[in-house]
Amino acid sequence: MKHSLQRLRAEWAPSIPRELLAGAVATFALIPEVIAFSFVAGVDPAVGLFASFVISLVIAFAGGRPAMVSAAAGSVALVAAPLVASHGLQYLLAAGLLAGLVQVAFGLLRLGVLVRFVSSSVRTGFVNALAVLIFAAQWPHLQAANGMGWAMLALGLALIYGLPLLPGRAFTLIPPPLICVVVLTLLSQALGLPLATVADLGRLPDALPSFGLPEVPLSLETLRIIALPALAIALVGLLESVLTAAVVDEMTETPSDKNRECSGLGLANMAASLFGGIAGCGMIGQAVGNVKYGGRGRLSTLFAGVFLLLLMVLLKPWVSQVPVMALVAIMVMVSAETFNWASLRTLVVHPRSSSAVMLATVVVTIATHNLAAGVGVGVLLSGVLFAVKVSQLLEVRAEDDQATGLRTWRVTGQVFFASADAFIEAFDILDVERRPVRIDLARAHFWDITAVAALDKVVERLRHHGCAVEVVGLNEASAVLIDRLGAKDAEAA
Repeated sequence: MKHSLQRLRAEWAPSIPRELLAGAVATFALIPEVIAFSFVAGVDPAVGLFASFVISLVIAFAGGRPAMVSAAAGSVALVAAPLVASHGLQYLLAAGLLAGLVQVAFGLLRLGVLVRFVSSSVRTGFVNALAVLIFAAQWPHLQAANGMGWAMLALGLALIYGLPLLPGRAFTLIPPPLICVVVLTLLSQALGLPLATVADLGRLPDALPSFGLPEVPLSLETLRIIALPALAIALVGLLESVLTAAVVDEMTETPSDKNRECSGLGLANMAASLFGGIAGCGMIGQAVGNVKYGGRGRLSTLFAGVFLLLLMVLLKPWVSQVPVMALVAIMVMVSAETFNWASLRTLVVHPRSSSAVMLATVVVTIATHNLAAGVGVGVLLSGVLFAVKVSQLLEVRAEDDQATGLRTWRVTGQVFFASADAFIEAFDILDVERRPVRIDLARAHFWDITAVAALDKVVERLRHHGCAVEVVGLNEASAVLIDRLGAKDAEAA
């Protein structure tokens, strides 16, 4: 019993004050992004804010990664925007419901392990690109700022980065971003400064979210309309959430259940859709901020959502007066903390292929404002470069026995689709016409049907030129593959 309680506390709240304060930081980091992403999707800010509350609440219990922050996200908003523009909000809610079902199925089928195919170079590019996009999202606020706005931004950053350097326990217990929000709000109100506030970002909610099914016809036509957008929302959300979970894993040096995270996200998106909110996914910037300021358990995730609802509904008059520059300062901090600065130094140290993958992920993501596109290109490029590298390790060496006239080709390396042509070209057929031939595969491995076809072609050519061919040394896996897919009359020993 005692052990169970200790494990529960470690999972939920290693330090309750820290969890609550870190969750509050994540909340203030959520507000500007969620409102901005709502505009991108073409929906009212309340839709994004309600969704973020519901998603945080559900994912805190159902997700697989403690301290993970999930909410209405820009990548999902980009996918959702065309559906909202063509068919309206209700069809988006229906698509979110279907996307959630897909994500639950994805987790139940244990497909979260696919994150293992995302290389560290792609993950670094994913993090760096998102950091740049977070900063770029603040640029409109910076352009609109007057001299006083820039002064407030500078003061906010000074508080965030300067307070931890001061002596005193209060400056280590209370996250500086929270102090930044309070100080800048009180200062702007006391001096009557003409600054843009949260109220200027859009209409905030004035009531609690209500439960209800999407108001769409239950027909095949509706399914046709929402099927592709729902699949896109599901896949983009899964990709960003699983990669964000992997980043938090690395930051906290603890593992997480990626399959549970997939299913939990699906349940959260279904709940958000039923309460009139847009679907969402993991928010890496907010997750990084949460972890940076002490969030380690599920309580920080839960409180991020609960505090968001409190701010938007019960404390609406106060939060409406928070200067936008206070939130911009927090987001600039989040951007700087998210970016992997060490990756700039290692660009010239790491292999060129790894650096190319990282840069390609960053460039494509920034160019398209689509994290899924950037990661997709990075994964594809990683696969191609890996295949090319492995294919170059193939070696075929010829040895002649002068007494018997036997030519032995010893094959070393991996034979698959990328190295199959090199394997075929390594055999000089004309040089061994009507001689006994042995192909020694003891140090080789055949991986796919292309490799099997390449061996069949070599054997067939040699026999066509009158050679007696013997294939020896096949390991068990290669032998099974060749026996099942190769030419039935091939001889092997």
